[in-house]
Amino acid sequence: MANPNDLNWDVDGLDWPLRQHSRFVQAGGLRWHVQHLAGPRPGAPCALLLHGTGASTHSWRDVAPLLARHAEVLSLDLPGHAFTGMPPGGVGSPQLTLPGMARAVHGLLQALRLSPSLVVGHSAGAAIAVRMCLDGLITPRRLIGLNAALLPLGGLAGQFFSPVAKLLASAPLVPRLFAWHANEPAVLQRLLQGTGSTLDATGTALYQRLVRSPAHAAGALGMMANWDLQTLSNHLPQLTVPMDLIVGTRDRTVPPEQAPRVLARLLPAARGACVQLDGLGHLAHEERPGRVVELIVQHAA
Repeated sequence: MANPNDLNWDVDGLDWPLRQHSRFVQAGGLRWHVQHLAGPRPGAPCALLLHGTGASTHSWRDVAPLLARHAEVLSLDLPGHAFTGMPPGGVGSPQLTLPGMARAVHGLLQALRLSPSLVVGHSAGAAIAVRMCLDGLITPRRLIGLNAALLPLGGLAGQFFSPVAKLLASAPLVPRLFAWHANEPAVLQRLLQGTGSTLDATGTALYQRLVRSPAHAAGALGMMANWDLQTLSNHLPQLTVPMDLIVGTRDRTVPPEQAPRVLARLLPAARGACVQLDGLGHLAHEERPGRVVELIVQHAA
């Protein structure tokens, strides 16, 4: 039975950012929420935007219209997030693993008959983009990672993160308890402070709407529980698509010092630029969308 606190498009979607570009697509056994901006002209290159764990299309609300002046733009809610359904099998679904999510997004692109020439991934979204390239599912001209989560957590956190996430995700009541607790404004504020970013009232309210949804919480926990960044890190030297990294110096989620380590693992042909954004955190593209789009266009060119 659906939880009354879960997101409902007929209610929560009425004022969802860029609603006029939204539609729902069936692909790979999932009902996807996507936003498709046409671009400046027919035949313009296609840019795919992939959000990170616990976010949604809303995180691109200011980036997408600016980028649409240069390219056709597609963003989506990842499986189990916001208005995209949870895969069959719930939090233990293979579609919530990194390779599984890469295949799921590929299936959606096939259904839409889109082949992106540029992929911009934020945090875990960058990991999905890299996995798709490594597995031959997409062949873009360039990848851009925004505070990209491409290396496993180090130390004790890395040893305990995945087992704890799996334990939490497997308990049916945990997503409801998390959503109930996170509905408190002070709790959300602490979560956002943990990113190192400062959001405006609109951004904060949208995350509040997401975290109070048990279904969205289950999708985020399931994604974290099934993540395997060690294997991705081992495969990074096989990447041939050029990749640039944009890094917020105040990021408290993905340590900024990871970016040079990532680039050092890439083949010279795939080793792009590393650009730092002073004073911005993990959600830099929501804090300074204009500056981020400037960098995306500059490096995509």
